[in-house]
Amino acid sequence: MNAIDSFPMTTSRSHGSAMHSLELPRLATAARAALLLLALACTKQQEQKARAPVPVSVIKAKAQDVPYVVEANGVVVPLQSASVTSQVEGIVQSVAFREGQDVVKGQLLFQVDPRPYRAAFQQAAANLARDRANAENAQRESQRYAALSAQDYVTKEQADQQRANAAATTASVAATEAALATARFNLENTQIRAPISGRTGALLVKTGNVVHASGAAPLVVINQVSPILVRFAIPATQLPLLQKYGKVGGLAVLATPNSGSSVVDSAGPGGSGLNIGNGDPGSATTGAGGPPGTQGGQQSPQASGQLVPISQPEHGALSFIDNAVDTSTGTVLLKASFPNPNRRLWAGEFVSTQLRLFVEQNALVVPTQAVVTGQQGPYVYVITDSSTAQQRTVTVERTAGTLTIIASGLREGEQVVTEGQSRLTPNAKISITTPQGTPTGARKGAAGAKGAAGAKGAARAAPPAARP
Repeated sequence: MNAIDSFPMTTSRSHGSAMHSLELPRLATAARAALLLLALACTKQQEQKARAPVPVSVIKAKAQDVPYVVEANGVVVPLQSASVTSQVEGIVQSVAFREGQDVVKGQLLFQVDPRPYRAAFQQAAANLARDRANAENAQRESQRYAALSAQDYVTKEQADQQRANAAATTASVAATEAALATARFNLENTQIRAPISGRTGALLVKTGNVVHASGAAPLVVINQVSPILVRFAIPATQLPLLQKYGKVGGLAVLATPNSGSSVVDSAGPGGSGLNIGNGDPGSATTGAGGPPGTQGGQQSPQASGQLVPISQPEHGALSFIDNAVDTSTGTVLLKASFPNPNRRLWAGEFVSTQLRLFVEQNALVVPTQAVVTGQQGPYVYVITDSSTAQQRTVTVERTAGTLTIIASGLREGEQVVTEGQSRLTPNAKISITTPQGTPTGARKGAAGAKGAAGAKGAARAAPPAARP
């Protein structure tokens, strides 16, 4: 009975094992199918993501007048420079100016002790009076002896002797007059005056110091700084254009001081254009909606003490072209004159110069950042009517500041990409963004959604009686 009862139980266990072995392949097949569907979905999502429009910034190519400018580094040099020295020897009694002061031609600078030179002048004047009296007496004696010699009262030898004596005394008068002029010159030079108008430098002698005639060291140096010159050199390859357009008249030259950065104020024509410190907080308020010293709610550079580059150029004209090319550097030396009314150009200062030779009319220009240099040369991305980016090879004529002049490969009015070229491929779909970075078309939607959300929030916040 036990054997018969145990037999069906063994058969049922064998049947369950067979069913389990049949389900395993089905589960494996279903898992493989699920993995395949997941991989296909990921691939599709990547393709859709790759085909998403690339946000870029664009601008239209336009024709405008562009000046041909040659840039170079220059040095400011004074129009005139005078090293003031003493022409007499003596003790400095007084200094009639402050170092760094502006002086005019003929202004008294130093007073040297004049007493020995005044005495020498008075002595020379007395000698001149004596010699003139002797000369007058000798002249009268010569005339008398000449009359007596004609009547044979005196010999001719005596008459000739008086005539020679009169000539000698006349020569003595001339020598004494020269000595008097020298004494007057020395006396006048005890007052040392400014030979030119300009700005004085450091004072090298003080009251009580002894100065020597024509000493090696100057007493002070005066530089004329208004007007002033800027010396710079341009490549000799630009010489033909310089000779062609330089004959018309004085070419315009701009000079920008390379004085780094500083806090700039709004100084007028009489100011220096510099302000050391934070300046007047009240004058820094140029924007609305902010406290004094802010711009549009943000702190201005003047109020915060930030350094602002000094970029205002000075305007001048070309005044000198060297007569030879420097063979060691291959450059031509030029000089430009600047009125320099605000004294922004200082002697010895380095400046950036721009020489404007001519103005090219109706040149096709694009921003320099729009031009990309590739293995085949420069190219730009042009936006087509179907909102795709087409790669276009262009020929660059030259660059002018932030603009690039295109000689061929582009037409006026075509839109070129200025930002986002690194993410573009030929014929890629694009979306044009605004300067704030929001795609056009989405900006209105965002504004509308923001307005609707604000209206809903106001409706929720309103009391029940005010709700519609």
